[in-house]
Amino acid sequence: MPQLNPGPWLAIFLMSWVVFLLILTFKISNFNSLNEPTLKNKKNKPESPYWPWA
Repeated sequence: MPQLNPGPWLAIFLMSWVVFLLILTFKISNFNSLNEPTLKNKKNKPESPYWPWA
């Protein structure tokens, strides 16, 4: 029975998964994040509280 020979079917299965994962990777990486990270400016940094007893 040729269906039981894993040689060609295993190669087809693995190659199809590689192609599938590569396509998904590129499609997912093309999406832009909805919440872009903002840079923290040192000017907006709150000052630490004043502790007179320290």
